[in-house]
Amino acid sequence: MRPPAPRPPADTSAEPVLVLGAGPVGQTAALLLARRGVPVRIVDSRPERDAVGSKAICQQRDVLDVWDWVGAGEVAEEGLTWDTARTFYRDSELFSVRLADPGASPLPPFVNISQSRTEEILDRRLAEAGVAISWDHTVTGIEQDDTGVTVTCDTPAGPVRLRGTHALSCLGAHGGVVRRALGLGFEGTSFQDRFLICDIRADLGDWARERRFYFDPEWNPGRQVLIHPCPDSVFRIDWQVPADFDLEAEEASGRLDARIRQIIGEKPYEIVWHSVYRFHTRVVDRMRAGRILLVGDNAHLVAPFGARGLNSGVQDAENAAWKIAYVRAGWADEEFLETYHTERHAAALENAEITGATMRFLVPQDEAEHTTRVSVLEQALTDEAARARVDSGRLAEPFWYVDSPLTTPNARFPFGGRPPRGRAPEPCPGVIAPDAPVEVPGGPSGGDAPTRLRSLLREGVTLLLGPLPEGTDADAARDGVLAAARGATGAPVAAFHLADIDTTGALAKALDCHPGGVWVLRPDAHIAAVVDAADTGAVAAAVRTCLGRAAAPERPAPAL
Repeated sequence: MRPPAPRPPADTSAEPVLVLGAGPVGQTAALLLARRGVPVRIVDSRPERDAVGSKAICQQRDVLDVWDWVGAGEVAEEGLTWDTARTFYRDSELFSVRLADPGASPLPPFVNISQSRTEEILDRRLAEAGVAISWDHTVTGIEQDDTGVTVTCDTPAGPVRLRGTHALSCLGAHGGVVRRALGLGFEGTSFQDRFLICDIRADLGDWARERRFYFDPEWNPGRQVLIHPCPDSVFRIDWQVPADFDLEAEEASGRLDARIRQIIGEKPYEIVWHSVYRFHTRVVDRMRAGRILLVGDNAHLVAPFGARGLNSGVQDAENAAWKIAYVRAGWADEEFLETYHTERHAAALENAEITGATMRFLVPQDEAEHTTRVSVLEQALTDEAARARVDSGRLAEPFWYVDSPLTTPNARFPFGGRPPRGRAPEPCPGVIAPDAPVEVPGGPSGGDAPTRLRSLLREGVTLLLGPLPEGTDADAARDGVLAAARGATGAPVAAFHLADIDTTGALAKALDCHPGGVWVLRPDAHIAAVVDAADTGAVAAAVRTCLGRAAAPERPAPAL
């Protein structure tokens, strides 16, 4: 299927949204805005794209889903697929986790692909969408008023001032200029131990389809090693090393070669890239200040064990993009953007909690933590119950907006809390909907019909009707909930009988639909509510709530 074309901006003379930073999070935000017809301008301080190193390699299914919707499906196609995470203590395997799919998504649970290649794919999509990147634009200041944002940049030709309705600051960890201008703190922890990262090209056989994590292996005693496979026979190896580790001395002395040989033996190999990092856990005070939203590493830093950095940044970008698009279209009020902070700051704090616990297990901060770690690992060799306490990183997953003001709870579908690692929570209000094949002739907006539920959901607010009580007129039921929803918002709304589009039965099984129920889904595929189809007032209220307008109905929406 051809990549989706961006929608033409409703007003080509309108001021754009300014995206500060052209890393993968900024690229994604710009593509999502363009896909919704919002004009965008991207600026970046670098003179050009610097495709150096693998950097963020591990992309989760729900992030691949976002990129697929903006036409960057090659990331999933080219990435190396893996679905098993193995954890070892010394030379003994403690457990493996296979990653579940609650629906029937055609997308893999994770792929590994270099950040450089991901950026190349996203750059091509930006060019096709007519979105240019202004390189050599270093942000030096930012201010806002009641109608927009002004960003000051240094360029080779001198200072420039750029104007937009809103700004997404995707400047990364070092984008302190925006945080300082807004008076935001960025408190947290820095870990003293460092991590050596090497990308090597070698033939390692069975290791090519799984993530392997080693506690205290004989070839890195007292510390950890993580091995990830990548395309083209490249393997990413992370060693935990002391705070005074010297990469140049390690390489010059031959110790780096010996370190690699301890893992791969005498197989031939080539070093593709290497670097040394110190990891941090930090979260900004607020992720929204008026018309300025902080996104990705500019708002939060976490250790990479669990791949929660870039993956959470893309989820920030999606949350921000659809909400800005809806505000600009008049389908939500400006204050709707406060829910970006509410939802994504909670996600950032949870990621910090999870990765912080992982780092404390990997790098004990005192003798008591060290004793606990050794005890847990020793017990886990023979006691299956102890293995749940071994923390090698809980893998990235979407955040669950169960406490969001945009979510309408339902006692029949409660949130069961954080599920075991590798599992997704049961579908309920606040949780992202499972994906599965669907058939919708002609699609909701013409052209090729979506073949996955998630693609369908991103077109607007979507209502899915489950099985109906015996004797109910199906067309009347659908028309009733559709009219109620369209009376509640001017945003695009569509309604479908699940039985009409669920070609495999996977959705009905995953959603466990009760007779007469209707699932209200947001444009980012999260479940906003589950209400009775017969209660059209509840349908309208759920739609208004998910768009931040719980108090007042809106004008009817045009038919899709």
